[in-house]
Amino acid sequence: MGNRGMEELIPLVNRLQDAFSAIGQNCDLDLPQIAVVGGQSAGKSSVLENFVGRDFLPRGSGIVTRRPLVLQLISSASEHAEFLHCKGKKFTDFDDVRREIEAETDRVTGTNKGISSIPINLRVFSPNVLNLTLIDLPGITKVPVGDQPADIEYQIRDMIMQFICKENCLILAVTPANMDLANSDALKLAKDVDPQGHRTIGVITKLDLVDKGTDVRDVLENRLLPLRRGYIGVVNRSQKDIEGKKDISAALAAEKRFFKSHPAYRHMADYMGTPYLQRLLNQQLTNHIRDTLPALRSRLQAQLLSLDKEAEEYKGLNPDDPSRKTKALMQLIQHFGLDFEKRIEGSGDQVDTVQLSGGAKINRIFHERFPFELVKMEFDEKELRREISYAIKNIHGIRTGLFTPDMAFEAIVKKQIVKLKGPCLKCVDMVIQELINTVQQCTNKLESFPKLREETERIVTTHIRERESQTKDQVLLSLEIQLSYINTNHEDFIGFANAQQKTSQLSNKPSAGNQVIRKGWVIINNISLIKGGSKEYWFVLTAESLSWFKDDEEKEKKYMLPLDNLKVRDIEKSFMSSKHVFAIFNTEQRNVYKDYRHLELACDTQDDVDSWKASLLRAGVYPEKTTADGDGSSQTESFSMDPQLERQVETIRNLVDSYMSIVYKSIRDLMPKTIMHLVINNVEEFIHSELLAQLYSSGDQYSLMDESPEQALRREEVLRTHAALKEALNIITDISTTTISTPLPPPVDNSWLSSGSLHRRSPKGYSVPKKHPAPAAPSQHVRLEAQPLPVYNNKDNTNTTSHPKRVPPSVPRRQPPAVPTQHTH
Repeated sequence: MGNRGMEELIPLVNRLQDAFSAIGQNCDLDLPQIAVVGGQSAGKSSVLENFVGRDFLPRGSGIVTRRPLVLQLISSASEHAEFLHCKGKKFTDFDDVRREIEAETDRVTGTNKGISSIPINLRVFSPNVLNLTLIDLPGITKVPVGDQPADIEYQIRDMIMQFICKENCLILAVTPANMDLANSDALKLAKDVDPQGHRTIGVITKLDLVDKGTDVRDVLENRLLPLRRGYIGVVNRSQKDIEGKKDISAALAAEKRFFKSHPAYRHMADYMGTPYLQRLLNQQLTNHIRDTLPALRSRLQAQLLSLDKEAEEYKGLNPDDPSRKTKALMQLIQHFGLDFEKRIEGSGDQVDTVQLSGGAKINRIFHERFPFELVKMEFDEKELRREISYAIKNIHGIRTGLFTPDMAFEAIVKKQIVKLKGPCLKCVDMVIQELINTVQQCTNKLESFPKLREETERIVTTHIRERESQTKDQVLLSLEIQLSYINTNHEDFIGFANAQQKTSQLSNKPSAGNQVIRKGWVIINNISLIKGGSKEYWFVLTAESLSWFKDDEEKEKKYMLPLDNLKVRDIEKSFMSSKHVFAIFNTEQRNVYKDYRHLELACDTQDDVDSWKASLLRAGVYPEKTTADGDGSSQTESFSMDPQLERQVETIRNLVDSYMSIVYKSIRDLMPKTIMHLVINNVEEFIHSELLAQLYSSGDQYSLMDESPEQALRREEVLRTHAALKEALNIITDISTTTISTPLPPPVDNSWLSSGSLHRRSPKGYSVPKKHPAPAAPSQHVRLEAQPLPVYNNKDNTNTTSHPKRVPPSVPRRQPPAVPTQHTH
């Protein structure tokens, strides 16, 4: 490969890629594609070959390139070529590459000038190239020949547009010097896809074939039909040179002599020719790399910042140092204890925003789930009245009782107290499980030391289970204490006289005034189907009503539903819905809301549903229960037929209600205190005072601090990545300071490319517009010591006598574009 400018870029790109490879990432430079566009036999393939520095493309007269050639240059240790259609076959002779291109073209298009839009994909591997994509496109033609279709012009245009419309494609618009420039199809296509001229470079070929006495100096100086990036003239090898095996280096030397010796071009010889075109394109690649650097730097800096703290901890760390292990063990257990305490007491360093956990979950168990379990026992009214009637009958025996027996009251109360064992033990189980979950969450921070994590979790969990047994014994003891003495002299107990007096008035619904019990967002499932689905409202539950509002500001009330005769019904979750649903209905078959007999309410989780059910129970809205009464129902009805028995049952019922409310109140208050004292506080104290001692006594404490293989790899990876990131940032800084970015030249008036431009012919073969556009401003490159260009006129320069009309002297000539590290002499 003979592109020296590319050879200068290769070390730069290789350094970047090596730096990114060290951290396991891709550099993502995404270098631009370079597409060569022009008319038939304009010299496109020669320009492309000169840029690559190898002879490998078919040459000849007429239309030679009849399929797009997508050439991928890939940096590699060895030099060879591969075709996508010849997988596994390597070409080391580039003459064979040319013959394979010709054969593959003929295979698809035939041998009679046919064309195809199916590209030939060629990969060239070499240590002297960048990872670039070059595209050789068929020449633009208007008249079909051979097997070409009638719409050959439009097919080729569409083919070219597929490639050059990409924003990441540099366009080399190739036009022969002996052709009317204003009719250049290459420039018109480039204008369509790049109207601002950001990525279009004009290339003038065949300068050595212009008629003697004429030149295209005004074009090359960008004074005539200007482009933003200007024009570059090149002299390619002729067909005779190619057939004579004239190599590229000799051709480049001949091209240089041409520009140095030609009177019209020698003042701009340093800015013409294939080497300058190579330098200009390589400068564009450098610009692209420099434009990519800020994003790369930002990404690397963010990664470096995220690793700084962890890398600082690992620096100078000796994982086998016994003193380090002892110190680390004490610190880890101390942090574990603090983390556990914060999760229980609140204000943890890692707040869970997804679900309740730790102390918040235990609080919910104490004040929602446990009261819910207690209240659920109260709603089976028929069963309770049946038990009371049996007790009264059995106490009277064969005699007919005249008075209500107090033994029936005591028997029923004790039976109800015994039923409290289930909810109380369930409350302990839920709290214990949440404590174990909290311990597991806290030990996640010990995952770098698997033995320590396992042993810590085992010791703390074992202690929690021991406290669970003691707590359950204490809870059962508290219930036994309640059973041991029924205190009918309690100040809140209504007494026998009041129970008889309130027989007809006392309701089993708790009296709580109109206090607010709960607020929150709930979805109503079944009232918005016509409007397109369920809708969420802000619900407010009080002791007397259930209201819902448009939002939580509670300004626009949608409805208020009294709680009288309401019950709750479970609804099975639909397989198509992620919501958990329950329903409210009226036991007297009345509409609950407008024309709806029931109201379906949905929550995101089952815990939310249970919580709302518990709140409704507190307000006296009980769950629906369907049981087959059988013989029991008829017996109850037979008892109710006896007015005296009915009054006695109602009296006992009121006494039981009054006394059990005292028991419930006491149990609801005592259970959280018992669990807090015997379990939660005790476990916190155990972790702070005894856990470390038990860890030391469990075995070799040094083995507890053995790192997991994953942690050792993590430490090495963090340190390696941290160092590689710093090196990559240094490389980016070095590249930024050692390369020069060439700004895009200022815009020029390229309206001559519009379809409505009017031109008049010049005897020299290129078009002269009726009105000259403003000259292009000089490129803002690095500072140059430039000599002013000589001004030619008709008197002292015979090379311009063939111009019938020259550009007025008032229009300054455009200075040639400057190249970094190059001076004009």
